[in-house]
Amino acid sequence: MSLKSVNDILGILEIEAKWQEEPFQRLLKCWGEIVGAAVAAQTRPLSVQRDVLWVATSSPAWAQNLTFGRKAILFKLNQKLPAPLIDIRFSTAEWKRSPLPGNQAQRLSPQQHPSYLGINDLGKIISDTEIQATAENAQAIFADWAKVMQERSHNLPICPQCQCPTPPGELQRWRVCSLCAAKKL
Repeated sequence: MSLKSVNDILGILEIEAKWQEEPFQRLLKCWGEIVGAAVAAQTRPLSVQRDVLWVATSSPAWAQNLTFGRKAILFKLNQKLPAPLIDIRFSTAEWKRSPLPGNQAQRLSPQQHPSYLGINDLGKIISDTEIQATAENAQAIFADWAKVMQERSHNLPICPQCQCPTPPGELQRWRVCSLCAAKKL
């Protein structure tokens, strides 16, 4: 076994660090071009670990939406990078901790958010009054459902432990409701 000086070892480590840093720097330069300006404003590539790109997102909705489209992003990235990546992971975990200069969180209009449902079945943009009417309609539908469930459970026997209406089969099987039976396990 040959012994090397500390300077030789540090030189080797420096070369390796530059070799690993270069593809990531290249990725940072082409990130906005590959994903687009709107997505780039809501994402931040953090690191490449074991050929997996880790990207911070501004919200869980962005993380989920981008996870569904990660194969297309991965394909475009691998065309630009010297060493291919095998996967991309999106998470909100590091979004607030280490902002890059010039990539501060921006306020989005509702139309830019990936969860926006502002277009109806006919392709027409839904107005704010229609959205409010939909919300009120949803509340009315929920109220009707709750009323039906209450009427259905009105004649059910009561669980001796929690005093909730319980289907008779659960009482015959466990002598309590299924939730109380599960708590005992």
